[in-house]
Amino acid sequence: MRDEAATSASDGPAPDPTVEAPDAHPRFDDGLDRLWTPHRMVYIGGKDKPADDTTGQCPFCRAPSMSDEDGLIVARGDTAYVVLNLYPYNPGHLMVVPYRHVSDYTELSETETVEVAHLTQTAMRVVRAVSGPDGFNLGMNQGTVAGAGIAAHLHQHVVPRWSGDANFLPIVAQTKAVPELLADTRSKLAAAWPRPAEGHA
Repeated sequence: MRDEAATSASDGPAPDPTVEAPDAHPRFDDGLDRLWTPHRMVYIGGKDKPADDTTGQCPFCRAPSMSDEDGLIVARGDTAYVVLNLYPYNPGHLMVVPYRHVSDYTELSETETVEVAHLTQTAMRVVRAVSGPDGFNLGMNQGTVAGAGIAAHLHQHVVPRWSGDANFLPIVAQTKAVPELLADTRSKLAAAWPRPAEGHA
């Protein structure tokens, strides 16, 4: 009598009851576009994520203390700054971040809210001038359940989009084609960022 768990070569492998047949669900068009970013799985898996929600662990609190080059900061305002995403969805993926360590949009002061909005508008104009995207995704993920990678510190995403930017590379090769180094992208965007008029902050 043989062990029921053993399978002889003639029997072939037992079917896995947890794996669905390819045709179990017919393909259908749900009307949604998808921006495939499997390269971000490294970050989602925990790389470079803060160990806790304190300011000491927060990369958004740490970045302003660095040089613009080391912190990947494109522009600094009075209450918020603009920084490149270290794990971009697309080339030129920026984030507008208040200096203050707050997690919820409702916690921003009126001054912070206005500057975050103005920096977001300027970010769009600069990226358009430098890279000519066809559109943008703008958004804040409020809370871990909503997809915030760093939920403790509010940040507004500014993601440039191009027609056909979800190509076969991320899907087939699990590779995202980012055509230049983040440092070079930062330099180009920073150089194109408008300077305040003389006598204005």
